[in-house]
Amino acid sequence: MSVTVRYFAGARAAAGVDTEAREAASLDELVGQIVADHGEKLERVLTACSFLVDGTSVRDRALVLSPGAVVDVLPPFAGG
Repeated sequence: MSVTVRYFAGARAAAGVDTEAREAASLDELVGQIVADHGEKLERVLTACSFLVDGTSVRDRALVLSPGAVVDVLPPFAGG
């Protein structure tokens, strides 16, 4: 099933793209794909990232993704 991945800040820099489409059934599968394709630099960044799926914060990587889901990859942000 097709999902859209949007990268922000340091995750965008590590991935080298702003947005991409992926075929993944779960968040865990999606993370495995993007690490395999974008490499160690993104893998390191992902250890500190949070994920939003359709605007909702998700910690469970076993989450099943709905067709057309939007997954935001958000590294920690500084500021206030």
